Amino acid sequence: MALAGDEPFSPSVLGTREHWDAAYERELQTFEDIGDTGEIWFGEESMVRIIRWLEKHKVPLDSSVLDIGTGNGVLLVELAKSGYMNLTGIDYSPSAIQLSEKVRDKEGMSNIKLKVEDFLAPSAELSGFDICIDKGTFDAISLDPSDAAGKRQLYVASLGRVLKPEGFFLITSCNWTKEELLNEFREGFEILEELPTPKFCFGGRIGNSVTALVFQRKKVRPSILDKLD
Repeated sequence: MALAGDEPFSPSVLGTREHWDAAYERELQTFEDIGDTGEIWFGEESMVRIIRWLEKHKVPLDSSVLDIGTGNGVLLVELAKSGYMNLTGIDYSPSAIQLSEKVRDKEGMSNIKLKVEDFLAPSAELSGFDICIDKGTFDAISLDPSDAAGKRQLYVASLGRVLKPEGFFLITSCNWTKEELLNEFREGFEILEELPTPKFCFGGRIGNSVTALVFQRKKVRPSILDKLD
């Protein structure tokens, strides 16, 4: 199990902004050439899994939803098609936001808000969300060659700022186990549910190649000063 402050993964180019800028510049050009939206991280089933959870728990359609590291924005398009109306996607790559804007406009989903923004240094207006969703962004941060442990801590702190108390955080990861994610998000969040993901069998042992969890931000406890007022 990876403890906070440890470096559980080898640094990788997949953790750098330069890699994602170049990747989304290529995907943007491909979209302009042939209309291909590019890769869906973790496949279409990962989007279905998220939407089914929201519907199962009757999350109101006007709930504010933030897609952290939106990439091509396809998840937000699928959420909009399912009736969700208050959708925001952020990505630190300008090329990703240009691509997601084109995908959004092609699908006629003008209500989706898209912003170039670094989640590790969120702007003041990025706050008060009912739902935050991450499909691979925390994984990428964990591979950053420059102080991945510190950036993971910044991520958790940012999540605590942008997500409302008792709001939901849905994370899909291929790098972290359930136990490791519980440890990473132990400050301020509690596990609600582990979502079913495809299983594999190797050497007689059964495991998951993808982990999908739902956390809830803990209530903010009133301080002694609040009680005295």
